[in-house]
Amino acid sequence: MSQHTLQCGRYRLSVAPGRRPLVMGILNVTPDSFSDGGSYSALEFALSHAEQMIADGVDIIDIGGESTRPGIPPVPLDEELRRVMPVIYALRDCGKPLSIDTYKPEVMREALIAEVDMINDINGFRAPGAIDAVRDSAAGLCIMHMQGEPQTMQQQPSYGDVVAEVIAFLQERVGALEAAGVRHERICIDPGFGFGKSVGHNYDLLRNTRRLIDTLDLPLLAGMSRKSMIGAITGKPLDQRLAGSLGAALAAAAQGAMIIRVHDVAETVDALNVWQAGMAGDGVKTIYKNT
Repeated sequence: MSQHTLQCGRYRLSVAPGRRPLVMGILNVTPDSFSDGGSYSALEFALSHAEQMIADGVDIIDIGGESTRPGIPPVPLDEELRRVMPVIYALRDCGKPLSIDTYKPEVMREALIAEVDMINDINGFRAPGAIDAVRDSAAGLCIMHMQGEPQTMQQQPSYGDVVAEVIAFLQERVGALEAAGVRHERICIDPGFGFGKSVGHNYDLLRNTRRLIDTLDLPLLAGMSRKSMIGAITGKPLDQRLAGSLGAALAAAAQGAMIIRVHDVAETVDALNVWQAGMAGDGVKTIYKNT
C-alpha cells in the first residue's frame, strides 16, 4: 500500500505498513445496539466509557447514535442528532480523533461543524447529498460495503463472487468521491463484515483482506468485534466472544488491516502490541516507537 498517512480532520494518522494497526473504540449512544445497547446512552456514562477507552490506549473513538443490527428500524434524524451531538462536543478536545458512525448527510454536516475528524458511513456515501456534505471538509472518510439495508440485509445475502463484488463496489465509491474532489489520502475502506453477508461470505472477505488492500491501495478498516461470524466459529454467546474477536483482529492485522474497530479496547491494544513485537524486526523497540 503506497498510502502511509490518513488525513483525519485535525489529525494525520500513520497507516504505514509495519506499524501497529490503529484501534478504533466503539462508543454506542443507543438504547438498542446489538452488543452494548443502552449501556452508554446517558451522556455521563458515554463520557466515562470514552475516558476509559483513552486510558486503555484507543486511537480513534467512533460515536454511533443509531443501531444497524439486522431488523432494527431507522432512527429519526432529530433523535440521532440528540444522541450524538452532546457527546461529540463534550469529547472534542479529548486528544483523540473522533469518528461519527452515520449515513445521514444532515448528521454528517452537524458533526463536521462540531469538528468531528472522520465520517464512518455504512452506506458508502450513497445517500443524496452525502458527498456534498463531506467533500469540502478535511475529515477522513470510511467507505463501507453493505448489501441491502440494515432491516433486511441478513435475510438472504447472495453473491456470485463476494470478494470481487465488494472490490467493485468500493472502487466505484472511491471513484465517486475522488471525482467530487476528495483527496485519496482522506479515504479508507471497510468490506462490511456482517452487513449483508453470510458466515461464509465474511470469512471469504477476511481471508482476502490483503487482496482488497492491494487492489484499492487504501487503508482498510476491519470491524468484526463480537459479531455473529465470531459466534458461528466459537459457539459462544455475545458476551463471551472476546477471544474470538481478538483472533479475528489479529487475522486482519496479519493481512495488512490498519484500523481495527472493537468494543474491547484494552485487550485489543495488548494483543496487537504483542503481535507487533513478535512480527517486527526490531522487536519491542518498534512498539515504543509506534504507540
